[in-house]
Amino acid sequence: MTTHPARARGRLRSLARVVAGAVVLAVVLFAYVLRVAADDANPFDFFGYFTNQTSSLTALVLIAVGTLGLAGRQVPFSVAVAWAVGAACLIVVAVVYNGLVPGTGSAPPWVSTMLHIVFPVLVVVDLATAPDRPRLAWRHLWWVLPYPLVWISVVLVRGATDGWVPYGFLLPERGLASLALHVVGILGLLLVAAAGVWSLGRRRSSRALPS
Repeated sequence: MTTHPARARGRLRSLARVVAGAVVLAVVLFAYVLRVAADDANPFDFFGYFTNQTSSLTALVLIAVGTLGLAGRQVPFSVAVAWAVGAACLIVVAVVYNGLVPGTGSAPPWVSTMLHIVFPVLVVVDLATAPDRPRLAWRHLWWVLPYPLVWISVVLVRGATDGWVPYGFLLPERGLASLALHVVGILGLLLVAAAGVWSLGRRRSSRALPS
C-alpha cells in the first residue's frame, strides 16, 4: 500500500512538531535544574519569566497539534487559538529579549538562543508554511490578550509586594509612568505580532475553523 506523498509529508511535519515541543520542554527543564543546583529553586520565580512560561506552554500546544496530526485528526478551535496565541507571544519574546534586554539572564548562551531565537522562528515558520494551519476570524484576535494580561498583573503584584520582577524594566521603583509605558508597549507589540500571525493563518491554503 502506497502512502500519498502529501500525507507522508504531513505526518513527518506532525512528528517534527512533537519532537520540537519535547526538546523545548527538556531545555526549559535543564535550565530549571541549573537554577536548583545554584540554590535558586523557587518555581514561581523561574516560571515567572515570560520566556520560560511561554516556551513551556507553546511547546505543549505544539505537541498537541503534532499528536492530532499523527492521529489524522483536525486541530479544534481551542487548540488553534492556543497555537496562534503561542506564536504571537513567542514573537514578543524574541523581539523584547533581543532588542530590549539582550544577553541578560543566568542561563547558558545556547539555552537563551534556543528559547529566544530558534524556537520562536521555528513556530512562526511552521505556522506560515503549514497547510493545516488554522484560519481564525479577526473577531477572535482579542484571545491573544488574557494570558499576557494575567502574567503582567501577577508580576506587578509581586513587584509591589515581595519586590521580585523578572525584568528590570518592570521594577516598581522606575515609577508608574515607566511601568505604564512598558506595559502598553508590550501589549501593543503583542497585538501587532498577533495580527501578523492571524494574517498568516488566513492565507488561501489555510483551513477555516468553526467558531
